Amino acid sequence: MLKVIAFDADDTLWHNEAFFQETEKKFFVLLENYLPQHTTARELLKTEIDNLPLYGYGIKAFMLSMIETAMRVTNNTIPNEAIETIIGYGKEMLNMPVEVMDGVEDVLKQLKGKYRLVMATKGDLLDQERKLKKSGLEKYFHHIEIMSEKKEADFQKLIKHLDIAPDQFAMIGNSLKSDVMPVLALGGHGFHIPYHITWAHERVDTTIENERFKQLVSIREVLNYL
Repeated sequence: MLKVIAFDADDTLWHNEAFFQETEKKFFVLLENYLPQHTTARELLKTEIDNLPLYGYGIKAFMLSMIETAMRVTNNTIPNEAIETIIGYGKEMLNMPVEVMDGVEDVLKQLKGKYRLVMATKGDLLDQERKLKKSGLEKYFHHIEIMSEKKEADFQKLIKHLDIAPDQFAMIGNSLKSDVMPVLALGGHGFHIPYHITWAHERVDTTIENERFKQLVSIREVLNYL
């Protein structure tokens, strides 16, 4: 029945969240003369979530949220040099090399030609295009979809664009909230491959019981079902 296999990008095709957490630690140290690190962490997460409708996802949105948080928690007394440091953190992240996850290219090679392969991810357009180019994986994909959000309506639009029925579509990703649950709700198939780090906003505490859902340990296990 399946015609299209879609892959999330960040922390499914290549490593990503670890870079954010490393930068967060440096940011918390930068502000520890103003607030305890755990308090700064809470304030940054609040700012990020509040800014999602305005900035969306990605490194540039993260950098702006760090600057806004720093200004707020210091009552606008933070030195200009610290703002420059935060901007430097963002630029450093944007220039990071792309490390493809183990097994990804082998799986893509085996599935290409048998299915239409799609990369379906959310985030900043320019940054995701940069990472895809650096990864060397672009040649495997029939279609690239960079979304501002990953909700049912967004997947519905993608499925319609691909001219298939929902049950002919499978999504593979590390987030139950963004990659799996919306697709299952539409009647598609979902494969969940957890990453060892998950952004707090993406965490959900739920048990999924659905015949179209598969919980995997590694991306190579996908081949057992396709």
